[in-house]
Amino acid sequence: MEAKPTKIPSFYLGAIAVAGWFALIGQLYLIIENRVVSVAETIARYFGFFTILTNIIVAVCVTVLLVKPTSKWGKFFSKANTLTAITVYITLVGVVYNVILRFLWAPKGLQYVVDELLHTVIPVLFIILWRLYVQAQGLKYKNVLAWLIYPFAYIIFTAIRGEMTGYYPYPFIDVSQLGYLMVIINSLGLIIAFSGLSLFLVAMGKREKPVSDH
Repeated sequence: MEAKPTKIPSFYLGAIAVAGWFALIGQLYLIIENRVVSVAETIARYFGFFTILTNIIVAVCVTVLLVKPTSKWGKFFSKANTLTAITVYITLVGVVYNVILRFLWAPKGLQYVVDELLHTVIPVLFIILWRLYVQAQGLKYKNVLAWLIYPFAYIIFTAIRGEMTGYYPYPFIDVSQLGYLMVIINSLGLIIAFSGLSLFLVAMGKREKPVSDH
């Protein structure tokens, strides 16, 4: 039977929720304010970023755990399996941005604040949440395959939409610039990264001693 996380302090959930929704709304405002295409296409592009989708998942997760922890969705988001999968996703958001994308531009003002929240602050806060409050001893290696559905589906959807519109949200999956072979190699690299981090967190969970309910 899968272990459940210990109770996460409301102030911690609240801090992540406030940071998350502020950053998401701020980024939506900025992308519309500085749009180079129609509002509809701009909004579509906004929801086409893995960073945005994953931060929405994080914001929804902590908000539900804060306001409706005993609801159906609260029970879903409180599972160690769910929280670990989200930790994998948001961690890779931070790693990819800070290793690959950070040096491609120099945001200022509100854009800088929003970027730091989405790509650094929130990933770090969620990693700490997982490390301190999730009882992950019951995680299973076979769960990793299910966790890969989201990033794999994102890559496929982005490729299809990019082929139709000519727009790719990230340079390392831009077929028009890199060609299909390099994009496939980059995509496989991302899936390997997701798999490796997932296996690592499962292994970490199994090494932890069970936390007593008393």
